[in-house]
Amino acid sequence: MQIELRTQVIEANRKTFAHLVERYGDRPASRYEEGSIGIQAEANFHYRPLWGPDKDIYSPDYSVLKLADPYSFTDPRQFYYAAYVTSRADMHESFGTTLAYLEKRDLFGRLPEAWKSLFQDVVLPFRHYEAAGEMICANACRFGWGTSTTQCFGYAAFDRIGNAQLLSRVGISFAGGTAESLGLAKTDWLEDAAFQGLRKHVEEMIVDRDWGTAMVALDVTDQLIYAMLFDKLDDAAITSGAGSYSLVAQHLSGWFADQRRWFDALYKAGVADPEYGAANVATLAAVVDKTLATAVAALTPIAAKGDALVGAGLGDVLAGAADGIRTKFAGLGITTEA
Repeated sequence: MQIELRTQVIEANRKTFAHLVERYGDRPASRYEEGSIGIQAEANFHYRPLWGPDKDIYSPDYSVLKLADPYSFTDPRQFYYAAYVTSRADMHESFGTTLAYLEKRDLFGRLPEAWKSLFQDVVLPFRHYEAAGEMICANACRFGWGTSTTQCFGYAAFDRIGNAQLLSRVGISFAGGTAESLGLAKTDWLEDAAFQGLRKHVEEMIVDRDWGTAMVALDVTDQLIYAMLFDKLDDAAITSGAGSYSLVAQHLSGWFADQRRWFDALYKAGVADPEYGAANVATLAAVVDKTLATAVAALTPIAAKGDALVGAGLGDVLAGAADGIRTKFAGLGITTEA
């Protein structure tokens, strides 16, 4: 008996979900769209939280920053879960390769003494800043409105704890496989006078009940810190015989460039919103002004501590980064105080 095999094409009855057809037309949707757009819980809430009886358990009113259409913002990276974890697995593998190379060549042991002190006393305590950033982002993921936005916050929360772990792994390697350096960094974060202004600033962001203003404050603070520690110090390390620091810094500065892509897109969507744009601009201007004043004051003693060790001009970088932030927001139509 002869059996003939044939290929049969079965046409789908529909190309995508009805709510995506209503938004984008009758076309196949991407996996990002199907996993991100129009799936915010909006109805059938059976109770209001006892700790906030004036709002539903999910509500756009947990922040003064709003979008009339929360899906007017989309992640330019098009990250849904599978794409995100694939990207971060690659980043983790790349960092692991770098760390293995540093350990094999004992490059931390070859750091100039001033750079060893800089890493231990100035950079490593920022693992606690990154851990705090995870809490702020996780809070925004819980209380934000619109899944295209909240999933960015959720991924950022995972990233922040990953950054803290990255610094912790480097610290353990730096200390020859022990956790001694991490204990010293924790003591600095809790007790060193240079860090107490930043620690207070971070704790105030954590307890901010408005997830939107907390995230803007975190982003502004990030821009100052990453310009100072992972851009400027990266350049200084290359010319100062501290190449191992540069190899570590590239991973954090690369992550921050990726973070900027969706954050900048979110700012643009908020400013351009037809209903809430003007209010968003006023709120953003106020938050940026307040955060710059507080964060620059908090980071100045840390910059001075770093400059006393390696003379990298971190204080000047801090001032320049603050000016750059104001210029960037001015480009969005957000006027801040000089």
